[in-house]
Amino acid sequence: MSQPEQDDLLRKASDWWSTSIIDIHPGRIAVRGYPIEQLIGNVGFTDMIWLMLRGELPTRGQSALLEAALVPGVDHGPHAPSIAISRMAVSCGLPVNGAMASAVNVLDDVHGGAGQQCMELYRQIDAEAGAGGDLVDAAARVLERRRAAGDKIVPGFGHRFHPIDPRTEPLFALVDRAVTGGVVGGRYARIGRAVESVLRAGRSRPIPMNIDGITAVIFCELGFEPELGRGLFVLSRSVGILAHAWEQKQQGARIKGPMPKEIPYSYLGPERRDLPQRSDPKPR
Repeated sequence: MSQPEQDDLLRKASDWWSTSIIDIHPGRIAVRGYPIEQLIGNVGFTDMIWLMLRGELPTRGQSALLEAALVPGVDHGPHAPSIAISRMAVSCGLPVNGAMASAVNVLDDVHGGAGQQCMELYRQIDAEAGAGGDLVDAAARVLERRRAAGDKIVPGFGHRFHPIDPRTEPLFALVDRAVTGGVVGGRYARIGRAVESVLRAGRSRPIPMNIDGITAVIFCELGFEPELGRGLFVLSRSVGILAHAWEQKQQGARIKGPMPKEIPYSYLGPERRDLPQRSDPKPR
């Protein structure tokens, strides 16, 4: 192999996992250009998340709002499937990393995907309204098209457990404060309220915004892509998954199923019956 060919092969090998995130050499580490020794002690974990995902450090206001959105999603009790799975996995002998992996894997469209789906809904309404359109009218049109397409659930609104989600209003207050302070523009906050307005019209029982709806507002206001919104939720919930896995490990129970063995499940199959005699010959 000639020297130019060797150089070209080395270049191709170096470019195989090309990245603009981190630069590592013996004795040197830089994240997005910042030496790691300067980041340590000067940059918080939320700032680091932003730096890794966006390439630059956030302002103090952006960091504070992102952190506020990450805090309330960490846990929702052992009845939440991801949390329950982490505890069952530990009781079956998995180490913490295995329990966390098992739990994170269920954070898909149904359990864990509402935030991303709500961000996509907000973006649809944003595009529908355009620069000067009425957001309530745009929300009504988008929701009607979704209903006509067979969608029965509006992601980010209503909750199977909380008539009023206690996490929503405190976060909305922080969004309003961030709008006043010029940290974010407020358009997605208005879109979220427009959706609430449409869902309230003609109903005796409102369908209020839940944690996924308000964090979708925050992530959209901060400029994150919808798929990253789900990733941010997974980061948040991983804290609760870890805490429950560790607590279960300390409790030491073995092979815990989804409910105590004293509580029977519902069997819906045929009654107990005898196997009939078969007249056909056995296959050779």
